Amino acid sequence: MSLNILVYNKSGSPNLIVAKDGRGDFVTIQEALNDAPSNSAEKFIIYIKNGTYNEKIYVEKNNIILVGEDRDSTIIVYAELRSNWRELHDNDYGAAVMNLMNNVSDLIIKSLTIINNYGDLYSSNDHQFTIRGGKGVTRIIIDDCNIISYGGDTVSLWNTSDGMYYHRNCSFEGYVDYVCPRGYCYIENSNFFGRNLSASIWHDGSGGEDHKLVIKNSRFDGVENFSLGRYHRDAQFYLINCNFSNNMSNRKIYFAPSNPPRILKWSEDRQYFYKCYGDSFNYPWHQNNMHLLIDSFDPENIDAKWTFNYKWDPETELNEFYQNFDLKKLK
Repeated sequence: MSLNILVYNKSGSPNLIVAKDGRGDFVTIQEALNDAPSNSAEKFIIYIKNGTYNEKIYVEKNNIILVGEDRDSTIIVYAELRSNWRELHDNDYGAAVMNLMNNVSDLIIKSLTIINNYGDLYSSNDHQFTIRGGKGVTRIIIDDCNIISYGGDTVSLWNTSDGMYYHRNCSFEGYVDYVCPRGYCYIENSNFFGRNLSASIWHDGSGGEDHKLVIKNSRFDGVENFSLGRYHRDAQFYLINCNFSNNMSNRKIYFAPSNPPRILKWSEDRQYFYKCYGDSFNYPWHQNNMHLLIDSFDPENIDAKWTFNYKWDPETELNEFYQNFDLKKLK
């Protein structure tokens, strides 16, 4: 199967500019998204200038790039608690700061800070989505971003059947299961900070035996005795060249049973490690064991394309963007 490579706007300029001071096409991000074409053959670039945007975002179109002027100075913040939303709605669409409509694909989120600050305002650490996508959502890239929640389920991309997600150069922060993909997910060169003792990462791979969460060249930190991860359904974890702070507890990625009990289709312990070390300790459960699964294969060669069964090449897609999008033209 051929890799999914999309055509880019070759002008080197964004299609729309969002600026709070009025020196752009729109003053809100949602206005720009509403103005984007519904079926663009090219990536449609929305450039967001520095500022704090207090708005909830709905992404309902494909082939969109949302790119901020500066990762730490282009901020989207909104307070939303999932349970509050569900009191008045029969589904989760709208329960996040950035909501991806069912079947949205080929979205790049770049150089932004996105925060769900409900817990900071109201002292609740219950489920608070920052980014959420459900059925049919696939080929989602998050690059060079800070994604923060003061509750659980910070990044919830939940296409169980065939979702594919690629994240790099990011900082993720939240409470229980704050990075919790369903399907295929590859994360590299990123930092994780957990504010709870239950789990930082979570995976649902019940949609296919080869579904997996791969994390490479990344660091995990958090409050004292934070736990690395857990799962409630079939899952598969690969951690390669990862580093753990001394605050991490001596607790392997564990199966959290439910009531009624779930029966797993595949092995309960599908978690694989390669060159993962603590700052000044090493626990037996994260010793090298990838050879048990991949004989005569160098784990260093595991990359995004391998993770997605060579159906998608997000790194090439990002390189196309960098080659064609010229920020200097916006100065």
